[in-house]
Amino acid sequence: MEDDSRFAEFVAERANALMRYGYALSGNPHDAADLTQEALIRLHHAWARVRSKEDPERYAKVIMARLHISRWRLRRREHLSWALPEVPLHDTLPSDGDQDLWHALAGLPRKQRAVLVLRFYEQLADAEIADLLKISQGTVRSHASLGLARLRSEMAARRASPAKARPTPAGHDRMTRPQARTASAERNVP
Repeated sequence: MEDDSRFAEFVAERANALMRYGYALSGNPHDAADLTQEALIRLHHAWARVRSKEDPERYAKVIMARLHISRWRLRRREHLSWALPEVPLHDTLPSDGDQDLWHALAGLPRKQRAVLVLRFYEQLADAEIADLLKISQGTVRSHASLGLARLRSEMAARRASPAKARPTPAGHDRMTRPQARTASAERNVP
């Protein structure tokens, strides 16, 4: 019973911070809520072990990063609740001035986005990111470099054309193979 009360205290204190972290990972408040909920469910199952040996918030963030990288949205079950939350959420999402950056970040592939969020939002070192995502440090640096280059070009294009439409969600802006071949052929025409 004592463990349940300590877990409830942890959730009351850190749920908003986990929600912000989920938003930084996914770029979508609904996906952030799903990530947070699933991470807290898994944390609750491991609470006795995690509370005594590790930092529970770090454990939850590791779960969230791994869920985000994998195709967690394709999981077999979904938990819907029609009950309103007991405590209102008073956190603010990014300001209107930052929305272009958040939209550009949302357009990145999942691993690039996760690496950039872990590096710049969580301020983790390459070795920590590599350990967290189970990839090599070279892959971390590669994803960070590619992601930053794409963000820079996207932001430059937005500054040059402020009326530019928002990008489509990640994964929908990629060309199909026939489109890519046609685009490649058009570039090679003198």
